[in-house]
Amino acid sequence: MLPKLLDPRPYFAGLPDPRRETRNKLHPLQDILMIVLCAVLSGVEDWVGMEAFAEEKEAWLRGFLYLPNGIPSHDTLSDVLGRIDPVVFRAAFTAWATAALPGLAGEHVCVDGKTVRGSRDGKNPAVHLVSAFAGQARWVLAQQAVAEKSNEITAIPDLLTLLDLRGAVVSIDAMGCQKAIAQAIVAGGADYVLALKDNHPTLCEDVQRWLDTEVTCGRLPIQETIEKDHGRIEIRRYALSSQIDWLEAKPDWAGLQAVGRVESIRIIGDQTSTACRYFLCSFSDRDRFAATVRMHWGIENQQHWVLDVQFGEDACRTRNDHSAENLALIRRVALNMLRHNGPPRDSIRRRKLRAALNDDYRLRLLLGQPSPATT
Repeated sequence: MLPKLLDPRPYFAGLPDPRRETRNKLHPLQDILMIVLCAVLSGVEDWVGMEAFAEEKEAWLRGFLYLPNGIPSHDTLSDVLGRIDPVVFRAAFTAWATAALPGLAGEHVCVDGKTVRGSRDGKNPAVHLVSAFAGQARWVLAQQAVAEKSNEITAIPDLLTLLDLRGAVVSIDAMGCQKAIAQAIVAGGADYVLALKDNHPTLCEDVQRWLDTEVTCGRLPIQETIEKDHGRIEIRRYALSSQIDWLEAKPDWAGLQAVGRVESIRIIGDQTSTACRYFLCSFSDRDRFAATVRMHWGIENQQHWVLDVQFGEDACRTRNDHSAENLALIRRVALNMLRHNGPPRDSIRRRKLRAALNDDYRLRLLLGQPSPATT
């Protein structure tokens, strides 16, 4: 059983305040951050709602915040959060997110990108975020923003440097199937499973032809899984080959030990569809390969989908300065807390509702303990 996530205040206390020291600076940065976080925990998705939440809960907030000049306006909340240095903010987030883990050894780290679609305006593209998600612990470890999806190639190594990956296995989709990324993962003491597609056409063709032939001729053992849900049957067949000395590109990929194939068969009524995916792998354990591929989709189901459906991330139209990226990070703090500091049998929706209605429950989510540490 994983420990509770820790009180985030000590980890965010060192964030540089982006405001000048003037008489108009009325509210401590820590107060602003915690107001926004508490509101998001309670299901509030916009700045005006955050101000209203704080006004209604001012007496409760004064139990662990200073609030020397009352409640900040919604414009102040938006402006200050948008001006926080996102590089420093995400480093503080990762320090907090990993502090409660005993380490990432044996953990599966999924890396994937997500676009905050509502942040697009006429001049600038929508903010695109790359996240690292602990598949077994089921919480977000790190976040990196990039201007466009194509820039994931440069953002992923920066994201990985935030984490101590020793003993972990990292899975990334085809955008992250790059030699430099494989090198960074191996240098960090981790293994990888990288999806291989047409961005490496010659390599992909060679691997596909080899594995398809080996499977067809019965020279590779197959692991098969069958899942039935909502009238749909999913059959997946996993094959892994470590006999790749023939592969001309092998020396170019750090740590490459095997190539893998997953055949997916979906049956819905009388309709059947089949697709095959191919992978580069830094280990030769087929069971571990199969488990890693299956678990990679956890970042879609347990993070991206939840953020859009439960937190309205895609619909959020926050755009000024770094507000889209920084508010997205607050959502990930809240998601981690809701998932791990609340009762395990409740849904995320129910936990947010409880947080909105129950001050003691909200405090337990926030601090991982029933009573606050005084400021």
